[in-house]
Amino acid sequence: MLSSSAHIFSNLITQRTIIFPSRTLFNSPSITSVSLSSNPIGSTRSWFSTRFCGNNRNPVLGSRFMATQSKQSVYDFTVKDAKGQEVELSKFRGKVLLIVNVASQCGFTNSNYPELTTLYQKYKDQGLEILGFPSNQFNGQEPGSNEEIQEFVCTRFKAEYPVFAKVDVNGKNAEPLYNFLKSSKGGILGDSIKWNFTKFLVDREGKVIDRYAPTTTPLSIEKDIKKLLGVA
Repeated sequence: MLSSSAHIFSNLITQRTIIFPSRTLFNSPSITSVSLSSNPIGSTRSWFSTRFCGNNRNPVLGSRFMATQSKQSVYDFTVKDAKGQEVELSKFRGKVLLIVNVASQCGFTNSNYPELTTLYQKYKDQGLEILGFPSNQFNGQEPGSNEEIQEFVCTRFKAEYPVFAKVDVNGKNAEPLYNFLKSSKGGILGDSIKWNFTKFLVDREGKVIDRYAPTTTPLSIEKDIKKLLGVA
């Protein structure tokens, strides 16, 4: 399942004609071919951005956007935990952060969650913190309640790092933190988050250092994490 998901995602970059499942991107056996010859990947009206991102490439306007523009670091934001309580991210000041939009029913779930747990167990005492943000914006692959998500990640994957309340990461209702992350580090296909398990690496000053695609596994960026942590 993972290799199939990664192959499909990599085709977004390397081919002009892409094979996608007709209903569910990673799980459906029914296949359809979509030609991008008239709208190349990376254009503002490409098939991929229209099908999966809607109008998310358009600027986010309004008070939420203006408030995001005034922020200088990740530490300036407040988010909600799974119980709806506000959490100031300044509590993580001085930590290296790996921020990930997670999902429970994605083709990348069974590979990413165990590796995130491995990274956290290995480096939490050196200053690493992982922040998970569930989102149901990608093919409905995070349908559960906040309580159900917590039960899933804690029971199945032994996650000890915080997994916050479910959020939108794209569109007019996007979590302000994610507008900041996207504006700090755009992706190869534009700023919008393209799928579950996109990763942002943040240094001890709260600055976004790098962004990694869903196909980039957590353990493959271990060297970047170690560099920010200052460990051999």
